[in-house]
Amino acid sequence: MDFLLEVVRCPRTGQKLHEEAGRLVTGDGALAYRVDDGIPVLLAEEAVEVAR
Repeated sequence: MDFLLEVVRCPRTGQKLHEEAGRLVTGDGALAYRVDDGIPVLLAEEAVEVAR
């Protein structure tokens, strides 16, 4: 998934994503996307706001 993280961006904010707790999280930590069976679900409507 390292290569994927080099090129993929958040569809809502355009930020880089990083892996955290089995999901992909935006650089500012505000949004997270789930990963199903190793496949990121990068649909804007599927983003979950992360409580800080």
